[in-house]
Amino acid sequence: LAGTSSVARAWSATFDEIIGQHIEEFCKKYMTMDAPGVLAKYPDIFAVVIIIILTGLLIFGVKESALVNKVFTCINILVLGFVMVSGFVKGSIKNWQLTEQDIYNTSHSIYGDNQTQEEKLYGVGGFMPYGWKGVLSGAATCFYAFVGFDCIATTGEEVKNPQKAIPIGIVASLLICFVAYFGVSAALTLMMPYYQLDTNSPLPNAFKYVGWDGANYAVAVGSLCALSTSLLGSMFPMPRIIYAMAEDGLLFKFLAKVNEKRKTPIIATVTSGAVAAVMAFLFDLKDLVDLMSIGTLLAYSLVAACVLVLRYQPEQPNLAYQMARTTEETDNNESVSTSESQAGFLPEEEEKCSLKAILCPPNSDPSKFSGSVVNVSTFIIGFLIVGSCILTALEPSILIKAVWIIAAILVLIISFIIWKQPESKTKLSFKVPLLPLLPVVSIFVNVYLMMQLDLGTWIRFAVWMLIGFIIYFTYGIWHSVEATYAASADVERNTDAGSDSCK
Repeated sequence: LAGTSSVARAWSATFDEIIGQHIEEFCKKYMTMDAPGVLAKYPDIFAVVIIIILTGLLIFGVKESALVNKVFTCINILVLGFVMVSGFVKGSIKNWQLTEQDIYNTSHSIYGDNQTQEEKLYGVGGFMPYGWKGVLSGAATCFYAFVGFDCIATTGEEVKNPQKAIPIGIVASLLICFVAYFGVSAALTLMMPYYQLDTNSPLPNAFKYVGWDGANYAVAVGSLCALSTSLLGSMFPMPRIIYAMAEDGLLFKFLAKVNEKRKTPIIATVTSGAVAAVMAFLFDLKDLVDLMSIGTLLAYSLVAACVLVLRYQPEQPNLAYQMARTTEETDNNESVSTSESQAGFLPEEEEKCSLKAILCPPNSDPSKFSGSVVNVSTFIIGFLIVGSCILTALEPSILIKAVWIIAAILVLIISFIIWKQPESKTKLSFKVPLLPLLPVVSIFVNVYLMMQLDLGTWIRFAVWMLIGFIIYFTYGIWHSVEATYAASADVERNTDAGSDSCK
């Protein structure tokens, strides 16, 4: 939702740049919102219109939207190639070697002798004008550039061989995105000084700067096509995610209704589009980007933790097996002998907690005890990483080395304990390599980047999470498929117990 809103805002700003910023001037004059730090300077009505149009396009189905997406993607590739080539042709390496004097000459007329304000806004020049802190802070904000691949994972039902196609598609899309963003950002910063780039529409502004006025409009149109592709990509998985959650009972059931004619979840599509439109209407582009980045970083941290935990868990019967087994026991009303296929689900002998059992597990297969060891170890690793990153963000100069050294040693020891536990032998088409090291590094990087975001982003994220918790704890937790099954199973057990006591 935040991704859709932010891209719609960027689309509106790029279009406004083409027509001479008349939309921005009109809105600032007649529709200002006086809530700095909370809401945008003015409501973006044009972004709302864009979301409404694309929501209607998605209602017509995947085929129609996919055709539009393919056309926009082709134009996008051509524009990106043109920008990269033009940037390296018209660019100058001097823009990567700016000195403090160059920046002072540019900003002195604006801020006078206020050197602190100059350094805050323009940095100190060179290839990394804001230092490593600026690089990491920028990475946290621009992380949204790599979040589009999640829509690939939501299309599993529409792929012939999703077990292989989805992992390959995700890795390939990330590599392509990296090359594209690396090339465009390098071209832009070579074409003009970084501090003169327009944050809302940098590509047309850069071509104006180098004197290619004719290319300015072509690139602006190409930027609109690129943003349209991104907008469709961010809007496409939204109704499907809402539909899946409604099917599981985590959201209201009416959101799972599918139109018989269009074969699309119209209510879910309209709902997601309406929420995205409201966010685009109220919030600024940077606030939306930061909100999307922090949510995505948290989600990826949880995914890394789940990968770490699930790899070391014992085999468990799925919900369908449990329901079938319960039904069979109810029908027969007698003890059921466990077959060989169910032997793996027999109750295990409880292992005693000891240092030997933790460091040298007696079984080659995961057990309930070894799974619990991994669960607790993962929680401790997460606590250490989050605590260290919070301390660093609050007091970047105090006891950094001591805190990080202690935390790193503890994380390595706990990771070693996890590595000693037996892994699940379930055969999968794709498995994350280098466990437990890779998920731990992923959690650390994600959490560290989250801590680089400002306080306003955390407040907006807290409000967003509060809304989600209210929906979950007042509705989802009581109406989910899992909760419904558990309740029915309890009723059946109580009924059987009552009938047995009457005999």
